[in-house]
Formats: sequence, structure tokens, C-alpha cells
Amino acid sequence: MTADSAISTGSAPRTVPAAEAAPESSAEGHPVRLAVLAMVGTTVYDGGLMDRAMSRTLVEQGVPAGSARFEGMLRYARERSGISRMTVFADLFDDACAAASANKRFELNCDELIADGGVRAVPGAEDTIGWLRDAGIKVCLATGFGRHTQNVVLETLGWMGLADLSLCPADAGRGRPFPDMVLTAVLALDVDDVRKVAVVGDTAADIHSGLSAGASVAAGVLTGSHSEAALRGAGATDVLASIKDFPALLERRASRF
Repeated sequence: MTADSAISTGSAPRTVPAAEAAPESSAEGHPVRLAVLAMVGTTVYDGGLMDRAMSRTLVEQGVPAGSARFEGMLRYARERSGISRMTVFADLFDDACAAASANKRFELNCDELIADGGVRAVPGAEDTIGWLRDAGIKVCLATGFGRHTQNVVLETLGWMGLADLSLCPADAGRGRPFPDMVLTAVLALDVDDVRKVAVVGDTAADIHSGLSAGASVAAGVLTGSHSEAALRGAGATDVLASIKDFPALLERRASRF
């Protein structure tokens, strides 16, 4: 397993299910050369697993379940979906040691819950990633969770090597809403122009990170945390029902060139 601070790249053979196949693709004519896709809520369903891990962690950190403080902290964490969990814990706990302890406990709780099952691919996600790579578009899977948790999810889904790159906040310096992960992907995958980047996510933080990086596409999807109004309010260039609609969006955009 990759060390917590390391960027994870993959070139292993991938198998894309035939069901829900995306449109036929051509590498020619696509102005986009890199797609940065969020994980939980965009390409991965967690069945509320991350929320349960957060609740368990708060209790373990001495916050009584059901208390006003507990509910307020849980609400704060939900509202900041997509943002680095370490950043969220630093906001929730004044003491840096307590925040670091909470983040560690959260990752351990995530690992235990993932091992019990619950994470699964959003329908059409694997097909979309396959379509992108067949079209000559590099793919980066990005998350607000730690490297270890990200790798556990990827391994559980059999996604190691499915994308060209996977990134977490520790790999880039800062997580969303900052542009660091998008820009790190640009450098790591030798993309020569940030305008050739498309970012797709289910939260306002995903949209902010894409726009801040200079991506020409910062698309929201409605399979995760935030509503269409919230995504459009963040400046989304497009809002899609699901990641499976992303290839069609790129085809429409390519036809304009």
C-alpha cells in the first residue's frame, strides 16, 4: 500500500463493465486532456459510511452523542463535505493534538466500516473512466480523505490502476476548496494548459477548487452532498445528474471546436 504522503499512480490493466457503456469516443477534437474526478458522492457511494465514521469519532473524542455540541459538529462536518477531514477537525477542535487524534481515529473508523462493506461504485463511473482514458484524457481520482483511507476504498472497489493518478490533500499541500490537488495533477500528468482540465464533483468545494485552478469545466453532479442550487451558486459550469453523463457533456463541448 502506498505511504500516506505519496502520490498514487496506476497503470495496471483495467476491466470496464459492458453495462451502461458510455458513448464511443475519439481522442481527436477533445479540448479536455485531464479530468479530475471526486470520489465519495461522485464516483463512489458510501451508503452513509463516512457520516457514521464521523459520529463514532466525535463520541470517542468525548463529545456526548445527541448533545447540542455533537449535533453542531456533525452538521458542520456535513456542510463541509469535500473539504479535507484534517481541516474540518482543526476547525472543530481548538487543540491541534485533539484535531490530529480525531483525524487518526476517523481514518481507523473508516477502515473498519469499509471492511464491513458499504462502498460501491456510482453506476456508470467505471465506464466513464474507461471512456475518458480511451479518448486520451488523463484521469485523476481526488479525495478529501487521507491517503490510507483513499487506498482502502480503491482496493475495496478493485480500482487500483483504474485511473492514471489518485490524490489526497497530503499529496498536494492543501485540500479543497484550494486548487492544489488539481494543479498537482496537472504537473504530475504533464498537462500543458490548465484550461484543458475538467473537474467533476458533488460539492461546492469541488467547484471552487476547479475554478480556482483555471479549469475550463467545473461540473457538479447530483449523486452526492450538495444540491443543484448550491453547485450553481458555487459557479458550476454544468450540473449533471450523474458522472455517467460526463462523456456526453465533453462530446457536446468538443463539437463546438
